[in-house]
Amino acid sequence: MLNPSELKKIDAYWRASNYLAAGQLYLLDNPMLRRPLTRDDVKKKIVGHWGTVPGQNFVYVHLNRVIKKYDQDMILISGPGHGGNFFVANAYLDGTYSEVYPNISRDEEGMKKLFKQFSFPGGISSHVAPETPGSINEGGELGYSIAHAFGAVFDNPDLICAVTVGDGEAETGPLATGWQSNKLVNPRTDGIVLPILHLNGYKIANPTILSRISDEELHEFFHGMGYEPYEFVAGFDNEDHLSIHRRFAELFETVFDEICDIKAAAQTDDMTRPFYPMIIFRTPKGWTGPKVVDGNQIEGSFRAHQVPIMMDKPEHLQMLKDWLLSYHPEELFDEDGKLIPELKALAPTGDRRIGSNPHANGGKLLRDLRLPDFKDYAVDVPKPGAVEAQDMIELGGFVRDIFELNEDAKNFRIFGPDETMSNRLGKVFEATNRDWNGEAYDTDEFLAHDGRVMDSMLSEHMCEGWLEGYLLTGRHGFFASYEAFIRVVDSMC
Repeated sequence: MLNPSELKKIDAYWRASNYLAAGQLYLLDNPMLRRPLTRDDVKKKIVGHWGTVPGQNFVYVHLNRVIKKYDQDMILISGPGHGGNFFVANAYLDGTYSEVYPNISRDEEGMKKLFKQFSFPGGISSHVAPETPGSINEGGELGYSIAHAFGAVFDNPDLICAVTVGDGEAETGPLATGWQSNKLVNPRTDGIVLPILHLNGYKIANPTILSRISDEELHEFFHGMGYEPYEFVAGFDNEDHLSIHRRFAELFETVFDEICDIKAAAQTDDMTRPFYPMIIFRTPKGWTGPKVVDGNQIEGSFRAHQVPIMMDKPEHLQMLKDWLLSYHPEELFDEDGKLIPELKALAPTGDRRIGSNPHANGGKLLRDLRLPDFKDYAVDVPKPGAVEAQDMIELGGFVRDIFELNEDAKNFRIFGPDETMSNRLGKVFEATNRDWNGEAYDTDEFLAHDGRVMDSMLSEHMCEGWLEGYLLTGRHGFFASYEAFIRVVDSMC
């Protein structure tokens, strides 16, 4: 149980991340609002997203708490990544951003540059982009967050990958398929994916499907997908924010304990596939932002999705000022614009910070793959027509030997949609099997809990997404499908 002082600090850190995120959206100058706000302090063209940001900031600060308390190796994937200002804000708060980009210093001048560069010519994307420290998922690429998360945890047994899934994103084909990835993860040899469905109710202009079905149907859906869903509702009444933080921290402890139990059970002979925990996080869209603008509801509606206050009327400047000051930046940053020490102490340090975790910067972990000499696999053809052979069968032998040479490192997998045999790569099964953690029959072929051929799901979206997550976290692999080989041949002709 967190004491009131701890809860106040967590809430203050959340306010700081919300302030920095809103400031990135709007401000060119006057980052600490130390003088009256003028129209010249505000960007002429405001481009970005707000609706998803406060909820993702809320999750981030609680992930920080768990990482620090348990020294947990954890990364975060943002599925609704068009709120890129949230990830940048948090990387800035824990110091990672300034380490990667020294020009964005941790003071008032650096904060001004941080704000100006966001979604600005010559600056940075409004999405969670490749240059965002700690991210391996591009925010505009809706649908691949779950696939990237599972790709990241394959062969990373100590890693937890938290993945925030947007409820609009959940309506895409790749994401809807991605939930099934838990049938291909082995908790003994792989890490754990913790999905957090951010159910804030709206897309750009429409309600989201999952937000408009009953709680019972929602829970049955995810339980049917192999998850144990925990629902958390916040922000729809006048509940004190400290109470909300307390409840969420308690929920996270429950979920973390369940993850630990799954990992412990996996070290025994019991290979029963567990139901993995997930969180259904229901909040108002645009939580803590403007509630009403020009007579229209903003918080809790689709209008919060992008820019909640357009600067097209003089009275909107005061509304923006009131909104920004509601986070009380004077309580969060010192006279130099630096985060105050008691809040700075809440973040993990070093490589445990989400923004600087090596798994999210795979080049730091990458080991060279041991490769056999490809010339040893050449087919001797003394004269035309003298030998019958197939290039793909020979390639299968080459890949088989890659598996054997890298057995100890376990940093190589094949990814493809059920076509390993049909593409004549069957020799690989002399060294490994297909990855499969679902129910198996005696009549099945080459299925194993520790298989390294990822071809047991037909979706090319998933296979490619897994491969991306696997490569971006510092490992090796390739994508094999009939269509891919045709394209390679075409490109060579």
